[in-house]
Amino acid sequence: METLLIILAILLFLVGLAGVLIPMLPGIPLCWGGLLLLKLTERAGGQISWRAIVIWGIVTIVVTILDNVLPIWGTRKAGGSKFVVVCATVGLLFGLFAGPVGIFLGPFIGALVGALIEGNQPGQSTQQAAGAFLGLLVGIAIKFCCAGLMLWQFIRALW
Repeated sequence: METLLIILAILLFLVGLAGVLIPMLPGIPLCWGGLLLLKLTERAGGQISWRAIVIWGIVTIVVTILDNVLPIWGTRKAGGSKFVVVCATVGLLFGLFAGPVGIFLGPFIGALVGALIEGNQPGQSTQQAAGAFLGLLVGIAIKFCCAGLMLWQFIRALW
């Protein structure tokens, strides 16, 4: 049973790491789930405290919320309307089907098209689209930092 839990924890963590870049996968929650499973093992459980699990759970909730809010916030800060935010979100969804490049460019293109449809000037539209793109990049950077720290604790507990 111990080996099975460790294998499942590793698999959850690996899928979680992929989810840092793939928006359809809840990356950080999956990493946290892997850390929790590892805590339940005798081999590595003593290396991770319940306090750490709770703290990582809170961090996971905060990072997940930020990841969903930052692209919208970036668009709004750059002067985008609700319509531009919706278009950025639609761009992200379409971008999922275009692979990694689409994931990054989808929100930018969606926000740009939305701002142009609204009748904004090209410069203003580009600024609003850049806000969506910057929000997405900041969210990914936060997820990378969080996943990296969790990975460090995960590996440390296994060794």
